[in-house]
Amino acid sequence: MKLCCSEDALIQNLRDAGCDEEKIAACLSCMKSDRETECLRLLKKHRSCLLDTVHEEQKKIDCLDYLLYQMKKTKGEQ
Repeated sequence: MKLCCSEDALIQNLRDAGCDEEKIAACLSCMKSDRETECLRLLKKHRSCLLDTVHEEQKKIDCLDYLLYQMKKTKGEQ
């Protein structure tokens, strides 16, 4: 399997995406061993974990937004 970009660029992209060194090594190994499907599975799993984190943080923001709304509403009534 030919890499989609230079190895250095691929490693940097994986680091930028929050992959740890173990995941980067696994992905590189898969790509070099023509196991692209396995690499895709690893990356999709990582993406799913990142998205779960985004959703958890969004819930926290929503809670703060509601609290701010309630505080402004209460302040306006006085």
